[in-house]
Amino acid sequence: MKKQYQKDNNINSVYIHIPFCKKICSYCDFCKIFYNEKLVNDYLESLQYEVLNNYNGQKLKTIYIGGGTPSSLKIEQLNKLFSITNKLNLCEKYEFTIEANVSDINDDFLKICRLNGINRLSIGVETINKKFYKLLNRHNDKNDIIEKIKLCKKYFCNINIDLMYGFPDEDMDDLKKDLDFLKDLDVSHVSIYSLIIEKNTKLFIDNVENIDEETEYNMYYYIIDFLNSIGYSHYEISNFCKNGKESLHNLNYWNNNYYYGFGLGAAGYVDNVRYSNTRSINNYIKHNYIFDKEILDKEIIMSEEMICGLRKIVGVSKKDFNEKFNIDIRDVFNIDDLIKKGLLEENSNYIYIPKDKLYIQNSILINFIK
Repeated sequence: MKKQYQKDNNINSVYIHIPFCKKICSYCDFCKIFYNEKLVNDYLESLQYEVLNNYNGQKLKTIYIGGGTPSSLKIEQLNKLFSITNKLNLCEKYEFTIEANVSDINDDFLKICRLNGINRLSIGVETINKKFYKLLNRHNDKNDIIEKIKLCKKYFCNINIDLMYGFPDEDMDDLKKDLDFLKDLDVSHVSIYSLIIEKNTKLFIDNVENIDEETEYNMYYYIIDFLNSIGYSHYEISNFCKNGKESLHNLNYWNNNYYYGFGLGAAGYVDNVRYSNTRSINNYIKHNYIFDKEILDKEIIMSEEMICGLRKIVGVSKKDFNEKFNIDIRDVFNIDDLIKKGLLEENSNYIYIPKDKLYIQNSILINFIK
């Protein structure tokens, strides 16, 4: 007898959250705290306890250390962090990413990362347009970025740059300056997101308004065409890569697979249970980790399979869906109606969102919410 649905019980990925920052960006809704040396040390002790008491020894394909700002840690604190990750078992071919701010990058940081198995960097640039620095509570120096990226390339060949667009009063010339600058950096991966005014951010408190939809729409499709023209493959709604350098860690999310989430405010997905950790640093340090759990039934998991998978440009594999859940995708969702309306397309293997509808993907994905 077949199982009610088939799921790979192996956990391939780990996310570790480092919430500390030297400066808080006005748009950031992630779990973050101003850097405090004692607090960092206490946090790392609790992180070690959480990891060692929950990780079950699986061989991992990806580890991602995000934040916050992981690069804000001092060298001795990075050593402590890596003493934890060194206890995780990695596959022979793996992806191990750490996020970094440009200002934190130096030879010492890069050396300790490489020595401890890091093979991918993700660097927040966001914009080089000075007119937006005050808005974002960030400061960039173009020459410093160029020199730091050159330095990073001495140690790593897989580098992601984060960019943003859709700032209030941004025009196409502003966007083109950021993209031309990115072209000259010649990195392997780009994540580029429109500015979203999230609750509990300074931008929201200051009543900053989003850019108009028509301008954002034009910017989004200009970005796609520009990055395609300089050799980047558009493989996910907001992500582009060269030479097969897709983010394996993020693909694990979009393929709706299991992953551990460790650290303050981290989320995980294990054995059909989605969980989120506390955002209270005091509770976390006291080893009170889990804030919320939700057991997902087959219907919800199939729904999330579509919502996650349709973020990929290639879309959702009909064959994989059938093998995973022992049911045809059309017996679950009204695919033909969405295709008739032009909101989805299909080929022999995949169902996907057509390029001209990517901008309105949220209004399409809502059809799969259970």
